[in-house]
Amino acid sequence: MLRVLRPLLAACLYLQLPGGQGWIPRYNNGFHYLDISNGNGNGEIYFNGVRLHVESPQTSVSATRGSSVILPCHYHYEPELSTPRRTRVKWSWLPANTASASASPTAFAMETEVMVAMGNRHRSYGSFRGRVRLRRAAPGDLSLVINELHLNDTGRYRCEVIDGLEDESVTKGRYHYNFLGAQQACQDQDATLATFEQLFTAWEEGLDWCNAGWLADGTVQYPITVPRDGCGGMDLAPGLRSYGHRHRLRHHYDAFCFSASVKGTVYFLKHPTRLNFTEAVQACASNGSQIAKVGQLYAAWRLMGLDQCDAGWLADGSVRYPITKARANCGPLEPGVRSFGFPSLHQKFGVYCYR
Repeated sequence: MLRVLRPLLAACLYLQLPGGQGWIPRYNNGFHYLDISNGNGNGEIYFNGVRLHVESPQTSVSATRGSSVILPCHYHYEPELSTPRRTRVKWSWLPANTASASASPTAFAMETEVMVAMGNRHRSYGSFRGRVRLRRAAPGDLSLVINELHLNDTGRYRCEVIDGLEDESVTKGRYHYNFLGAQQACQDQDATLATFEQLFTAWEEGLDWCNAGWLADGTVQYPITVPRDGCGGMDLAPGLRSYGHRHRLRHHYDAFCFSASVKGTVYFLKHPTRLNFTEAVQACASNGSQIAKVGQLYAAWRLMGLDQCDAGWLADGSVRYPITKARANCGPLEPGVRSFGFPSLHQKFGVYCYR
């Protein structure tokens, strides 16, 4: 149940306010692709025949304190699509006093979210709450409007358009299990329900998940590192949110599973062609293995450092790939198991096997 983030192009802007730092470093408006259309076997994942262009007509914008400003960002597909695709936009900000001349991964890690929007839903954050909106003057217009400019708004702003949106398992899996079902679901992944201590350790390491799940003691909790509306509210400190003990048969939630070891080996099967789901299952069997489970892939990524920038089928019908060393064309700037959700079983990808 992981959200898919598929950044296709990062467009940076530089906002200058009188009295603030004025700088316009060099910026190459290049782009890279990441899509459900698989890896190419060389550690890169590209669109297959369709390009998503995100453009920023201006590299810098100047404004006065207290006024409003528009930071331009537009996107379009080449060739133009006959059926609209769901997109998500995230605007983020790197303050002028921490921005460097290059848009490095280290700099991106220091960014602060300004606004996230999906369709008609949007959310702004921190000091930008209530001061920002998307212009949407025309199709593909995701320009950011900032009102009542503050002097410390100076910095670099990034417009990130994400194609395809969320992992469908967020909908399919949300609050599906009673306690017994949660136990079985974890066992099916060669794991067990996590204890409070295990979830707490994961939270200390940065786990943030706004879906409540069963733990081994029969309580229902969820970890939040960034307080926000809809996840316990802005007024609560970061930590584990708890619903306490719930009825083990009547109540339904997600499940937090834990695996302490990898009993076998998870690997990406080198195959001459891409495979649909049925072919993927058979390919692993022909290789003396079985198609890997989600829990096995996660354990191999977390415990064994599995790193493979190729999307592959898993036993539950999802398509994922593990990244321990974040790099260009392999998803977001943080390590993790990337998920493309549950595509149609006839679509073709690679496959992760377990032996």
